[in-house]
Amino acid sequence: MTHGTFGPSGRGLPGSKELRNNGVVKNVGEAPHEELATGERSTRNRVARSILDHGPSTVAELAGRLGLTQAAVRRHLDALVTDGVVEARDRRVYGTRTRGRPAKVFALTDCGRDAFDQSYDKLAVDALRWIAEREGGEQAVAAFARARIAAQAGTYRKAVEGVAPERRTEALARALSADGYAATARSAPRPQQGEQLCQHHCPVAHVAEQFPQLCEAETEFFAELLGTHVQRLATIAHGDGVCTTFIPKTSTTTPTKTHNASASTAGRNPA
Repeated sequence: MTHGTFGPSGRGLPGSKELRNNGVVKNVGEAPHEELATGERSTRNRVARSILDHGPSTVAELAGRLGLTQAAVRRHLDALVTDGVVEARDRRVYGTRTRGRPAKVFALTDCGRDAFDQSYDKLAVDALRWIAEREGGEQAVAAFARARIAAQAGTYRKAVEGVAPERRTEALARALSADGYAATARSAPRPQQGEQLCQHHCPVAHVAEQFPQLCEAETEFFAELLGTHVQRLATIAHGDGVCTTFIPKTSTTTPTKTHNASASTAGRNPA
């Protein structure tokens, strides 16, 4: 895998073995030569990487995570916006909306995401289109998507089945992060109702824009793995900053097979 310059460790994202090589191969922006001596480009890369890992972020959140002043973060964000790497937007609110204007956050653009990827999207799209046209339409693509998930299932099952039920979402997030999805688990807006699994990076987002069966198969697998109906609230493939899956609280202690539990909403943003 090709490693690049993003992140303080210098490591790139883990590569996908199926649809694309996710090695980090580009620099964010084209900083002038004098910036290299001052570490400006490196810091700018850290800002972009932090947004990738944590999703759309406010200036204050970035400053806190990176140990920078808010003024410094704004300066780097201004440059990244100029380069088309990030964009400012209102933070999406799921659940009960509080008073006041939504916080302004900065999210990666498609160009910004591509800076972290050496993409084989066109090849993947062409292959799936061929499958759809020659092998049975959308159902054939869905069968491929499920087979792809099944090939990865062993690692995720091991991670989830080895912990208590109330820790399974967190365990799944860690396993997904190990595969490059930069995933986190957090309480839902109403914690008594459940949790949200957030994937801040999607290796196949551009392909899933045309073939939502990839998202649907993933969501079905989450339902089976966690033993409960889950609901996909948002996806990067549909223009959201984060893939967000709602996982309700359940008394289930053993994962059960609910293969089609979420087919109606998987991979789709109901908003």
